[in-house]
Order: sequence, then C-alpha cells, then structure tokens
Amino acid sequence: MGIGERLISECIRFARQARYRKITLWTQSELSAARRLYKAAGFRVTRKEKNHSFGKDLVSETWELDL
Repeated sequence: MGIGERLISECIRFARQARYRKITLWTQSELSAARRLYKAAGFRVTRKEKNHSFGKDLVSETWELDL
C-alpha cells in the first residue's frame, strides 16, 4: 500500500520545510521491512548497540539522514 514510504516522505518533507539539518531515528536490527524503507529514503546507520529489550537480546540501530 505504500503507507510506510508515504509517512517517511512526509516526515522528511516537514523536516526540510522546518529547516532541520538532520533526522535521527532508532530501530531494532530485526525490523527488516522498516530498515529497507529507511535505507531507500537515504538514511544510513550511524551506530549499533547490543541490548536486551522486549524480552530478548537485540541490536539497536541509530539511523541518520542529513537534510
């Protein structure tokens, strides 16, 4: 349906209009569908960190997009 892409595009549009310089987001490495959307929108991983969340061992990721 493209809802995820549209939401990301709208966030980027808003940030640019508001003259933000960067967008930073946080996700888990196992969320492959979300990660594909972020990568397609131009975000890049800037940090990875092992953690224990939601009852299991995970790798959290920080992604950034320079505007």
